[in-house]
Amino acid sequence: MSGQPLPIRIKRVDPALPLPKHETRGSVGFDLLCRNPVTVPPGEIRLIPANIIVAVPEGFMLMVASRSSLAIKKGLMLANSVGIIDQDYRGANDEVMVQVYNMKDQPVDVERGERLAQGIFVRIAQVEWEEVSQMDDSSRGGFGSTG
Repeated sequence: MSGQPLPIRIKRVDPALPLPKHETRGSVGFDLLCRNPVTVPPGEIRLIPANIIVAVPEGFMLMVASRSSLAIKKGLMLANSVGIIDQDYRGANDEVMVQVYNMKDQPVDVERGERLAQGIFVRIAQVEWEEVSQMDDSSRGGFGSTG
């Protein structure tokens, strides 16, 4: 990765667990760990505490995405596909949570310290809508129109 690291204020709920880290020099995301053991019943959703409260800097969001191995190894998927942590979600009780859905027909145990998801800081911009009465004449087509 190039450039300077982005300084982020972070608080661990349980300081016995390590801080999130980029596992390799080229890693875009950093792993989020399970703070408490959780059993996810078949076909159900559970919130898993990720042990961190983060002060997301202005101009960014913290995106929570699935680790690539979550579905194949655990039979879990993020219930909301992707989580978005806003800049103002940073209070004393605003621990990042990972929302998982169990796709299996048996309970899935998630152990303390297990890596479940990854966090990625993404630049964002709020918009100012400019409503118009007509859009461009040319249209690209509908869903799947590019192949």
